[in-house]
Amino acid sequence: MLLLLIEDYAPLQKSLARGLREAGFAVDVTGDGEEGLWYARTGNYDVVILDLMLPKLDGLTILRKLRESGSQAHVLILTAKDTVPDRVRGLDLGADDYLIKPFALDELLARVRALVRRKYEAKAPEIRVGDLEVDTVNRTAQWEGEPLELTAREYGLLEVLALQPGRTVTRTEIAERLYDFASEAESNVIDVYVARLRKKLEEGGRPRLIHTRRGLGYVLGGPS
Repeated sequence: MLLLLIEDYAPLQKSLARGLREAGFAVDVTGDGEEGLWYARTGNYDVVILDLMLPKLDGLTILRKLRESGSQAHVLILTAKDTVPDRVRGLDLGADDYLIKPFALDELLARVRALVRRKYEAKAPEIRVGDLEVDTVNRTAQWEGEPLELTAREYGLLEVLALQPGRTVTRTEIAERLYDFASEAESNVIDVYVARLRKKLEEGGRPRLIHTRRGLGYVLGGPS
């Protein structure tokens, strides 16, 4: 899943970006308010993590401009402002969640995962597609109770597909979900990972679950 982190305090920015990436997210990062607004408007982000005190353009202005432009991006506000009026203002401007500094990384990760599920209308942390179960909290998968040994990239690909069962997901969309701006993701790289994941899912004669829609992309579980 692809996140945008807009945070200008360098030590916190660095530690959050590292923690989010270690948790399996692709992350674009900026500490500049104007650049952050540009990123948010042009990128297809699952969640935007937004500090309020930023140079050039403050976080609430970024949020207001996003909502005025019709953006439906899920926004999690990070701020040291902990009064009720501050929280109410941010939520009324269109924020989806609010986290007061200082905070634990585990709580941030849990809130981000919840917002990702909300985007894809998935309430439970476990996603079931046929005999396959995907645990989005522990980033694991199993088939009929038997664990699947997946690399981080293979799991990420599976999660992208599992959050949209029955829907054709294009290679471009998969690349957007798995790679940040600093990464290169060519179409054939996606195809390689799909082939590896498909091989593991079909091990032991299991039925095919990932289907190719030629010229379009891939679908998990068949079209709805």
